[in-house]
Amino acid sequence: MNKEELRGKYKMLRKELSDLQLEEYSIEIANNLLSLPIWDKTYFHIFLPIVRQKEVNTEYILNILAGKDKEIIVSRSDFSDHSMRHYLLTDSTKIRTNDFGIPEPVDGLEVPVRNIEVVFVPLLAFDKQGHRVGYGKGFYDRFLTNCNTAVIKVGLSIFGPELLIDNVQLTDIKLNFCVTPTKIYHF
Repeated sequence: MNKEELRGKYKMLRKELSDLQLEEYSIEIANNLLSLPIWDKTYFHIFLPIVRQKEVNTEYILNILAGKDKEIIVSRSDFSDHSMRHYLLTDSTKIRTNDFGIPEPVDGLEVPVRNIEVVFVPLLAFDKQGHRVGYGKGFYDRFLTNCNTAVIKVGLSIFGPELLIDNVQLTDIKLNFCVTPTKIYHF
């Protein structure tokens, strides 16, 4: 299937999830993350979920990161150029939901992208080669292109992989891992 077909398929599958199922899957994903070889790192970038899109609830991962005393980074999106700015998440960080339903920091201490060591990547679908399908604006591909080449990219998916995404492009950044409620995929 191509990216557009996969977006439609997985948006529909997400819509069919109950709130309870989403929470259970989110907890299972967070628990599965504990076995990844990433916990020696310090700077972790995480997305705050778009509730109306039934994205993985990253609150459980945030709790793990805080419990392990990691530096947590969240982003604010600029829709004029599809870029992101990255901020340290602290107790005093004010979060506001933008017009697209994305919770974002209002301000704070900006973190240089080169400092980020692990990125938890949102996605709608992924394939067995480590390619992902997002919402189609390219925010994360642009962001990941600017990261240090050693950055670890971890997709979070409620569903398992597709065999192949038909229309992968050279600008699409592959994942290192994708974590689902039942399995961890290594690429």
